[in-house]
Amino acid sequence: MLLARRFYTYYVVKREDEDEDEVTSESTAVVRGDTFRQRMEDATKAPPCLVMLEGPAGYVGKQWPIDRTDMIIGRSMTSGIFVDDRSVSRSHAKVSLVGGDVFIVDLESSNRTVINDDALPALVPVKLTNNDQIKTGNVLFKFLERGSIEAHAIEQLQTKSEKDPLTGIFNKGALAMKGAESFKRAKLLKVPMSLAVFDIDHFKRINDTHGHAVGDYVLREMAAVIGTRLIRGDDYFARYGGEEFVVLLFGSNLQQATEIGERLRATIEGHTFSVNGTKIPVTISVGVATKEAQMTAWEEMFGKADDALYTSKRNGRNRVTST
Repeated sequence: MLLARRFYTYYVVKREDEDEDEVTSESTAVVRGDTFRQRMEDATKAPPCLVMLEGPAGYVGKQWPIDRTDMIIGRSMTSGIFVDDRSVSRSHAKVSLVGGDVFIVDLESSNRTVINDDALPALVPVKLTNNDQIKTGNVLFKFLERGSIEAHAIEQLQTKSEKDPLTGIFNKGALAMKGAESFKRAKLLKVPMSLAVFDIDHFKRINDTHGHAVGDYVLREMAAVIGTRLIRGDDYFARYGGEEFVVLLFGSNLQQATEIGERLRATIEGHTFSVNGTKIPVTISVGVATKEAQMTAWEEMFGKADDALYTSKRNGRNRVTST
């Protein structure tokens, strides 16, 4: 019942002659209506999923929809449900979607797979039921069946926590997780990975001249232009903070990333930003870096790209610097 109460949308209805302090619980109306019905319909479409209850920092609360026939839970970067924890085997267990049912099988893991305190025999599929708790090493998941209101609510919270509220793209926290995971994956698979970091030139001047509402418009419009025109399927676009943005380019080498950086720069310079008939000139400075053999962490690559960005700014702005 608690979950259902959280899921409703509540609206405070206030008379025109009331002060804010006079609005009490007695004057609160619960409006379920079309919005609530739509959310319930969306919830019925939610696929079965696993939610991490205990595990590595940053992953707790993360949800994995089970929408493929087979998904491996493991420490290998190729796992469909990747868990960066030493207690988890590289290929620990497999989750299978068969018809409308979900099964799990332990893949002869070192620390076993446990469901509700019962250790599974290796290589024997076991059907999961709603709210089953699954332990792989020291990592604990909960299984939620198809159409679960809880799964839908968790998905909404996860999306909200990962997205920047102004631009709708990924935020700094989501980028940190994605960047570290992608860096490890790229090193393991021996594939290139690059990064374009950019920010808006003289953004403070835009805010001071036109006001912060116009500054917000510029940020939203720029994110929309780049997100709809320039972001490819494997790219990851995030707002790092303020007027600084990042595009993670998995599979792109330095030359390809530099070309993409130039397309970003040229597209923004050529786009018309206009408010109430007033055109606002907008350009960006871009820094590009790629994963190098001696690098051991995502932060090293990001640092190089950020340094390249500031080189672009020192050299006159509205340009791309790669390193």
